Amino acid sequence: MDWQGGRRGDVEDRRGGGGLIPIAGGGVVLTVLALIGYFVFGIDPSTVMNAGNQLQGQSPTAQQGAATGTCPQGDEACDFSNVIHTSANDTWQSLFDAAGKPYHPSTIVLYSQGTQTGCGLGQSAMGPFYCPADERVYLDLDFFHTMDTELGAKGDFAKAYVIAHEVGHHVQNLLGTSAAIQRQEQGLSESGANALSVKLELQADCYAGVWAKDSNQKQHWIQAGDIDEALGAANAVGDDTLQRKAQGRVVPDSFTHGSAAQRVQWFKTGFTSGDPASCDTFRS
Repeated sequence: MDWQGGRRGDVEDRRGGGGLIPIAGGGVVLTVLALIGYFVFGIDPSTVMNAGNQLQGQSPTAQQGAATGTCPQGDEACDFSNVIHTSANDTWQSLFDAAGKPYHPSTIVLYSQGTQTGCGLGQSAMGPFYCPADERVYLDLDFFHTMDTELGAKGDFAKAYVIAHEVGHHVQNLLGTSAAIQRQEQGLSESGANALSVKLELQADCYAGVWAKDSNQKQHWIQAGDIDEALGAANAVGDDTLQRKAQGRVVPDSFTHGSAAQRVQWFKTGFTSGDPASCDTFRS
């Protein structure tokens, strides 16, 4: 991926600020975050739970905020994340403008180990995530190494897909889709709520494909093998792939993000069409 010529925006850099931060609410919230880390990225839930238990009662440390600006000189991983995040926001700014809708960009936050967010404690074991309460995409850059070594999702475009997926959640937040699904989930069975969660995540995958199409039309930065890298990442984070790796069996009713085949299919749908209207996973 020939990303170096892409436009840079601002980055909120909280790295090196002193480590993890305790979170109000304790066990229940930590359990939820642990499950997010498990089902999205195959991380053992005890990683988050144990870290959280050790933190209860400690005083907050740094990483609660940082000045927003550019990446440090020579920090390629930061620079890459900045370019992709900026490009994704540029894509959606154009699409919202064309539809006559207001758009304001998300902010990307880089952190190490853990940081406080508008949604509670963020930890690196959770992988990248979006917090609708503060409209920020959170990323511990060590996750890129995890993608290479543990998930088998290699290459720049695989990493770009992950960031674009999180910006897709920002789009859902602005459109009110996320809030509508949360309301629908109330009162449903666990499997019913999971099914809606899957549709929401697959739509974010499709939105990542829309970004890939639009950004390449403007930047001409996709190179041979790049789309295969994105599809490889989508396959690697499929619920069935992660469950089979973690527990040796697949439990479809517990899926929260979709199977590998579904994630690949919806990214391809967005990329082929370049049209957000093609991403109506809720009618499929």
